[in-house]
Amino acid sequence: MNYPYLIEIWPEFSARIEAFISQLGLDKLSLECDHCALRVNDADKAKLLTEQFSEHGEVISNNMINGRPILIIKLTQPLTLADKNVTCVELPYPSDKSYPVEGWEHVELVMPSTAQTCEQLVTELVEKVPTLAPIIAGETAIKVKQSSPKGDNERLANPTIAFKAEGICVKVHPLGIEAIIASELN
Repeated sequence: MNYPYLIEIWPEFSARIEAFISQLGLDKLSLECDHCALRVNDADKAKLLTEQFSEHGEVISNNMINGRPILIIKLTQPLTLADKNVTCVELPYPSDKSYPVEGWEHVELVMPSTAQTCEQLVTELVEKVPTLAPIIAGETAIKVKQSSPKGDNERLANPTIAFKAEGICVKVHPLGIEAIIASELN
């Protein structure tokens, strides 16, 4: 796996993500897609991808989260997801968890909100998209995970709701990745 391969498979991945966003009803909200994320199982692949993506952008964050480096690379030329520009790529270095499929794994959508907790974010999201209620309640085949991931220096709460199905994932959170990175500098 390398940068040219990932760019080659982006259209197929983004089409699957767009269909999933529509299935969830999130397409009605016109949310910004602030970044997409990769999964790799090997540190050498992660290093190679860091070098290759750095030729097409700039590492704007290299933070330790859950004991491993997670890089955010701001692309010079954004990727396209429907009518949205995806300006950043998240590249987590591998942990002891092995992923069944390496490559593109998820996108993260920003739903502007003052939510400080997952519960608050769920309430706001279900108010906007009531058809998400049974999904979040676990009544469908779509897996839902709520979390509040936080880097060592982050000062802003950014609760996250992740929807997973068929090897892809869409996450929703109130703040964009660049706002979170900026909070680390204060």
